[in-house]
Amino acid sequence: ITSYDTKLDQLLHLMVKEWQMELPKLVISVHGGIQNFKLPSKVKQIFSKGLVKAAETTGAWIITEGINSGASRHVGDALKAHASQYLRKICAIGIPPWGIIENQRDLIGKDVVCLYQTLSNPLSKLSTLNSMHSHFILADDGTVGKYGNEMKLRRNLEKYLNLQKIHTRMGQGVPVVGLVVEGGPNVILMVWEYVRDTPAVPVVVCEGTGRAADLLAFIHKHTEEISVMIQNTFNFGQKQSIHLFQILMECMVHNLSCHVPASLLVIPSTIFPQLAPFSLSEPAVWLSPRQPIPHSGSPSPGQLLLYGLCHNTCIGRVYL
Repeated sequence: ITSYDTKLDQLLHLMVKEWQMELPKLVISVHGGIQNFKLPSKVKQIFSKGLVKAAETTGAWIITEGINSGASRHVGDALKAHASQYLRKICAIGIPPWGIIENQRDLIGKDVVCLYQTLSNPLSKLSTLNSMHSHFILADDGTVGKYGNEMKLRRNLEKYLNLQKIHTRMGQGVPVVGLVVEGGPNVILMVWEYVRDTPAVPVVVCEGTGRAADLLAFIHKHTEEISVMIQNTFNFGQKQSIHLFQILMECMVHNLSCHVPASLLVIPSTIFPQLAPFSLSEPAVWLSPRQPIPHSGSPSPGQLLLYGLCHNTCIGRVYL
């Protein structure tokens, strides 16, 4: 048990000197949902074998939430099913909040072997530890039943490990890799922190595991497609394409945040002949092929109205 803001040099000294852990050659930080979720059998098999092989062949530490549910449990299942008794023992480190752990009394003692009951009370909102993890760092911030500050300790430990030199001549630190399996909004925020960090932390997303992972995979795929489309359409280089892509995304974010039906309208060409000019003072309206706008007179052939709707007022119109 330690404070969430404990000194990192003391914590690493405990792990390496007292626990006799070998400094890792790689850190695999697994992030995902804390509630139980099912993985398709094929996805679970690929994830489990890949994770264990990566840890065994590189001498990596695996860091998780350490509880017996959600992503941590899937890591435990992977270690149980695929870890080899002939290769090096995998260090799987769980870093959960002390305040969410069930059967805490079983863990309290000094220089004693504690028997811990991993079966949880189905009526309890607390969590038990996953028995397949080799080590646990229980982060105590004084709260009960709350997650959050353990992630500060975990991220700080990852950064501190990254500063430890595994090749003194080359000056190379311990590399850190994020691994996303399912997950909620907090996992997306963690990925955002990883990619914005200096140096940036590479993140591997397990597509097909659900929720945050699938959303990240979807956006990554279509972002690449849009970037290529921009380059091909305007004959732009990468820097120009990224800048224009950011502008497009700002348009979309503004569109979603507007209080009117839409501040940016995409009008199918099939309804152009049904449209007629409207004065700028008229209220903004939603354009739909099923609900053509009433008009008097015949619009000019090929006339295109581009409405920017904001604050219930039409603010722009262009004729081609």
